[in-house]
Amino acid sequence: GRGGLGSIFVWASGNGGREHDSCNCDGYTNSIYTLSISSTTQYGNVPWYSEACSSTLATTYSSGNQNEKQIVTTDLRQKCTESHTGTSASAPLAAGIIALALEANKNLTWRDMQHLVVQTSKPAHLNANDWVTNGVGRKVSHSYGYGLLDAGAMVNLAKNWTTVGPQRKCVIDVLTEPKDIGKRLEVRRKVDACLGKANYISRLEHAQARLTLSYNRRGDLAIHLVSPMGTRSTLLAARPHDFSADGFNDWAFMTTHSWDEDPSGEWVLEIENTSDANNYGTLTKFTLVLYGTATDSPSLSNQLESSGCKTLTPSQTCVGEFCEEGYYLHQKSCLKRCPPGFAPGVQNTHYNLENSVEPIAPHLCLPCHPSCATCAGPGPNQCLTCPAHSHFSSLDLSCSHQTQSSRASPALADGEGLAEAPPTANLPVLIASLSCVLIVVIFVTIFLVLQARSGFSLRGVKVYALDSGIISYKGLPSDIWQEEGPSESDGEEYEAHNERTAFIRDQSAL
Repeated sequence: GRGGLGSIFVWASGNGGREHDSCNCDGYTNSIYTLSISSTTQYGNVPWYSEACSSTLATTYSSGNQNEKQIVTTDLRQKCTESHTGTSASAPLAAGIIALALEANKNLTWRDMQHLVVQTSKPAHLNANDWVTNGVGRKVSHSYGYGLLDAGAMVNLAKNWTTVGPQRKCVIDVLTEPKDIGKRLEVRRKVDACLGKANYISRLEHAQARLTLSYNRRGDLAIHLVSPMGTRSTLLAARPHDFSADGFNDWAFMTTHSWDEDPSGEWVLEIENTSDANNYGTLTKFTLVLYGTATDSPSLSNQLESSGCKTLTPSQTCVGEFCEEGYYLHQKSCLKRCPPGFAPGVQNTHYNLENSVEPIAPHLCLPCHPSCATCAGPGPNQCLTCPAHSHFSSLDLSCSHQTQSSRASPALADGEGLAEAPPTANLPVLIASLSCVLIVVIFVTIFLVLQARSGFSLRGVKVYALDSGIISYKGLPSDIWQEEGPSESDGEEYEAHNERTAFIRDQSAL
């Protein structure tokens, strides 16, 4: 697709959260070729319908609880709707942001786009209890991936993006014989990521655990994968509505949580029975599949200075924890400047030298506090800039998330109070009341108009709509509709009329 650059597939992570479904059991979201997008609500909470899994890359806004806004979009029959919901609304938003990045740089490959998403997405104000910092200092969550997509940041980075190196694939058969799962099974394996071969990987993108196993109740299983740099991905959470005894047949559980980590080292697979039942099963196959490159991430390569590292491997990876003066260690590279989201700092540690322990303080790029976009240090009061929808306090150099009611109008001067916003919970009642009043007013108006046209009585006095007080219907003589009895002159006119009618009838008969 796209002249060899690759098609970009954007997929909604799924709406089975209420049933505790796992998007890692969806072959589309679990694919390395797919950008899997989840949802967050107006107030940055995990929606009730959201599925959590390690293949989710990022998130965009969508619906939430009844008091939270939903998505406005086009609808059927040339109409619009204000109530588009679920991850089905999030994925199109992500596709639009990706289109903006492609407009800025049409030469982006499908892997370039995933790198852009990982490097520019913001944890921001998103609330989740599973945020962790991975081995390269990025915040990541099973509910949100790397956070909210940032259209501006993606476009800016895309403009001067250097295409990533060719994708490499390293396949390691871990299991040599079947193993009983029992209550808990742990499989450990040290790997060199195909070192010395053409497919050697030093920068990880996707990692897959291809598993074949049997289990009498599949929904009770929980599966985790721990990378050599300590990032623990939940490949499968317990699913209470899955009663199947089919197990898994060469299913590739995928994680993006170790993006840009060095995959060399010990990987750990954990399989556990989450119920109290005496379940049983066997793991018969475990293949670890690593995807990535042997080069540095493009955003870091232009900052890399080999002279800053005291000891280098052939792949330009720093050995040890020391950089020369004026350089900072980041992702096993020595940089002159720390990348966005990180700040220069010192981390006190100890170094074993024969029988003595020497204190050292290596210069590192430390991750900013989650509330900061950029910072001068890792603390919450060392922010330089804030994420979107956050307020920067110049007094204590902190960022605080602005709620809907706390965002001041630019027209208000300092010190002026803000009018309290009407509670959205009373809006349906208010609309219903106004509708009832409007219906009554319309009914009374129509009634009065009809009465005015036909005449009506007011305190015993007859009121007519016409000046003459006489109404004519469909061309009939109006005098026959008078309410008073016929007068003497009326009788004479009636007799004369009958005579004329008889004369005309006689003439017609001749």
